[in-house]
Amino acid sequence: MTQITPPETTLPSPLKCLTGSLIAGSMSLALYAMTSRIAMTFATKPMVQKTTMANNIAAAVRTLVVGSTALGMAVCGIIAIGLIGLAIQSTFSKPQTVNK
Repeated sequence: MTQITPPETTLPSPLKCLTGSLIAGSMSLALYAMTSRIAMTFATKPMVQKTTMANNIAAAVRTLVVGSTALGMAVCGIIAIGLIGLAIQSTFSKPQTVNK
C-alpha cells in the first residue's frame, strides 16, 4: 500500500490577510448601516394589520430580516478580526513548511 503524504502548507502572506480583512471589515460596516436603516424603518412604520395572526406574522418577518442582517454583520466582523490575527501570526512566524 502506498503512503499518502499531505501537501506542504505555509501561512498566507500578511498582505493577503490584511486585504481579506479589509474586504470583510467593509462588508461588515455596510451590513451594519443596512441593519440600522432597516431597524429604523421598521420602528417608524407601525403595523396596520387588523388580526392578531397577521400582527404575529409581520413581527416574525421583521425580526427575521433584522436578525439575518445582524448575523451577516457579526460573521463578517469576526472574519475580519480573525484575518488580522492571522496577519500578525504570519508576520512573526518563521517561514517554514509543514511536511509530515
